[in-house]
Amino acid sequence: MKKIVFDIETSNDFITAGSSDPAALDMSCVCIYDYETDAYSSFTQENLKDLWPILEKADLLIGFNSDHFDIPVLNKYYAGDLSKIKSLDLLKEVRNSLGRRIKLDTIAEATLGRNKTGHGMDAIIWWKNGEKQKVIDYCIEDVRITKDVYEYALKNKSLKYTDGKDVKEMRIDTSKWDEKEGSAMTFTLPF
Repeated sequence: MKKIVFDIETSNDFITAGSSDPAALDMSCVCIYDYETDAYSSFTQENLKDLWPILEKADLLIGFNSDHFDIPVLNKYYAGDLSKIKSLDLLKEVRNSLGRRIKLDTIAEATLGRNKTGHGMDAIIWWKNGEKQKVIDYCIEDVRITKDVYEYALKNKSLKYTDGKDVKEMRIDTSKWDEKEGSAMTFTLPF
């Protein structure tokens, strides 16, 4: 099964975009981890053409808040429909288990013993200040954390989170996460 863990950063926020629709935002970079090559990669708007074949061959896209945020933003730049590729949104899985949303940083701290290296709003400021590599490094670290959270959940069928000062555990149903569904290519590109 070809799996891709991914995350995007944007160069603007909902206020400056004048909309609460994620597709109104502009992407600054997208970073991925490809299980097949065991490699992290980054893409900006200038080289998105190199990302599309990787995603089109994926059997599973793994992200955090990716169905609601990352995929709609990326679809703005893609000629097809990335939502047709099977996705695993870890935030949805957390909400299904716990009944509410939990930040990736809260899960990472309790589950992995480490925190994110910044916040999405920091990345917008860094990008505007020309600190593009800093944004890419931050995004790759978010991908690394998402990958590690995914692997922890697969192995342990649970994730941890902090609630006040207490570390709690939530059960996660991973039974269908790695089931392959049909072919990877969605054939959504216009021909």
